Amino acid sequence: MTTQTEKKEIKLVALDIDGTLLNSAHTLSEENIAAIKEAQDKGVYVVLSTGRSLMTTSEHAETLKLTSYLVTVNGSEIWDRDLNLVERNKLDSQFVQKMWDLRNEHGTHAWATSVDKVWRNEMPEDIHQSEWLKFGFDVMDDDTRLTILKELQSHPELEISNSSPTNLEINAAGVNKAQGLKKVCEFLGLTMDQVMAVGDSLNDLAMIKEAGLGVAMGNAQLLVKDTADWVTTTNDEAGVAHAIRTWVLS
Repeated sequence: MTTQTEKKEIKLVALDIDGTLLNSAHTLSEENIAAIKEAQDKGVYVVLSTGRSLMTTSEHAETLKLTSYLVTVNGSEIWDRDLNLVERNKLDSQFVQKMWDLRNEHGTHAWATSVDKVWRNEMPEDIHQSEWLKFGFDVMDDDTRLTILKELQSHPELEISNSSPTNLEINAAGVNKAQGLKKVCEFLGLTMDQVMAVGDSLNDLAMIKEAGLGVAMGNAQLLVKDTADWVTTTNDEAGVAHAIRTWVLS
């Protein structure tokens, strides 16, 4: 973990959802809801920046009464406050086919996000007829996961991250949460130096590195903690609220 001593003027708070905003029971704590409301009342933008698709992100945005953009599918899509699509970055179906073949070869769990559906352990008959955003593997066996990772790393056209230690998430190269947030900052007339980004997994690493203040959750993967400027409490201890109260509201 790097040391963060200088108080920055934070104008935008970017929050991952799973393992960050939500607790282990996958619910929103009253503490997080209250802190986010206070931040918005102060004029700070709050942006959900997640590996999830819009379908399961918008419900949390609605509960929190968010008034800004959403960065979904690890930066593949950006939506405005009225849920109009602002930008979409697709994953070539040839790679989706390769990854589905890898999944079948190794017998792993997998999911894939198309522009209109999340597919779990099944795919359409003709993969090339759909528009794709992300592919994911969930692999409990470390050796199998490493074998798949090495195969994926041989393709520079792919961006590889994870949202838990047992999975792999694959987007098109250059598509990540940091790039999505940079676009949002452009729309809002802000810079990344005015952003506090909070997350727990490797798909949060880019935004944590590039934000003015990168915050790792207390339950974050070790590399994320080592990269962040500051570590908050865990997702079961309202770590998001703690970070907002420490750096935005104090």
